[in-house]
Amino acid sequence: TIAINNSAPEEVLRWAVKAFESDVALATAFGPEGCVLIDMLCRVERQPRIFYLDTDLFFPETYELIDQLAMHYQISFERQATDLSLSSQAQAFGPSLWEREPDRCCQLRKVEPLLEKLAGLRAWITAIRRDQSSARAAAQVIERDPKFGLIKINPLVGWSPVEVWKYIFKHNVPYNPLHDQGFPSIGCAPCTTAVQPGEDPRAGRWRGCVKRECGLHQ
Repeated sequence: TIAINNSAPEEVLRWAVKAFESDVALATAFGPEGCVLIDMLCRVERQPRIFYLDTDLFFPETYELIDQLAMHYQISFERQATDLSLSSQAQAFGPSLWEREPDRCCQLRKVEPLLEKLAGLRAWITAIRRDQSSARAAAQVIERDPKFGLIKINPLVGWSPVEVWKYIFKHNVPYNPLHDQGFPSIGCAPCTTAVQPGEDPRAGRWRGCVKRECGLHQ
C-alpha cells in the first residue's frame, strides 16, 4: 500500500481493478477530476464500473455531458438515485427543501443512495483532491473510509487544478462547458452559482450557507 500511495493515478487505478475486480467502482459527479478519472480508468479497464448519484437536480449541461462521455468512451454509467421523487419530497418536507434544509436534501438525495450503492462494493474510487476543502486536506491515496466502512481510493488526491486541466486538454477529455462560464465546482442547479475572481472555487456551492460539503466526504 505504501508503494501504491506514491504511484501515478493510472497505476493506482490499475492496482484497484486488479485487487478488487468488479467490487470496486468509480463514483463521479462529472467534475473535471471525475472526467480525468473516467478517461484514465477506460485506459486500464475495458468495462469499468462507474456510477453517479442522480439527484434529479443537475444542470442540463451535466446531463448532456453524461451522454457525451458515454458515447465518447463507449461505456454505460450506473445511475444511482433515491426512489423519492421531487414532487414526493415536496409533499413530505415542503417545496425547495434544498433552500431551507440543504443537509437533509443532500442526505435524502445523495448520501442514502450512496450508502445503498456502496453496500455492494469492497472499495470505491473518488475524484477528491486535498486542496478542495479543509474536510479533504488529510485524505490519502488509499484509506479506510470510516463513514461507509470500505476502502476508499483517491488517485488524484495530490493533484493541483493545473494538473487536472493539463490532462484534460492533452487527452481531449470532454468536460462540462459551465466550467468555462465561472463554475469551477458544479453540483445541483438550485445550489450552485458562478464564482467571482478571487473567490474560493467552492464558494458557489450552497452560497449563503456555511455548508461546503454534501456529506459524502466528511
